[in-house]
Amino acid sequence: MSTDVPQTLEAFMAQALAMEFEAMQRYADLADAMEMHNNRDVAELFRRMSLIENKHAAKIMAEMGWKEPPPAAAPACEGFEAAETIALDDVHYLMRPWHALQLALRAEQRAERFFARLAQAANVESVRQAALELRQEEHEHVELIRVWLAKVPQPEPDWAHDPDPPRYND
Repeated sequence: MSTDVPQTLEAFMAQALAMEFEAMQRYADLADAMEMHNNRDVAELFRRMSLIENKHAAKIMAEMGWKEPPPAAAPACEGFEAAETIALDDVHYLMRPWHALQLALRAEQRAERFFARLAQAANVESVRQAALELRQEEHEHVELIRVWLAKVPQPEPDWAHDPDPPRYND
């Protein structure tokens, strides 16, 4: 993690809000992609995750009393995207709900670690407390996804086999 720890609660929450918006948009994009491939179960799951991220963003906006999102610096995260964002390269058009939940679980765990490290590095008490609260919320998301995972079957070993794969012609 970068050493660029926000020095005000407003800067920290703007960063957290930007992370929520990015995760919300990525889940919505993934849902659209799954619908395009007629993978409706996974599309629905990604839409649900997008809605959860949207509610989390709305909560931050309300708690901060913001009518419009403030500008935020790029989050100091693992990789090139926000901690809670699923990489597009990790998505397969035939993935099952179990796969989607595994991706969401890893994203929420990264976000939980991000906020835990930020809380540890923060030297402003309001930022540290907010980071701890957001870490706890991400932990709750992790537990929710684990409950969902327990309800879906693991995919069969040949889950990625497509008897009629897409053909690309130049």
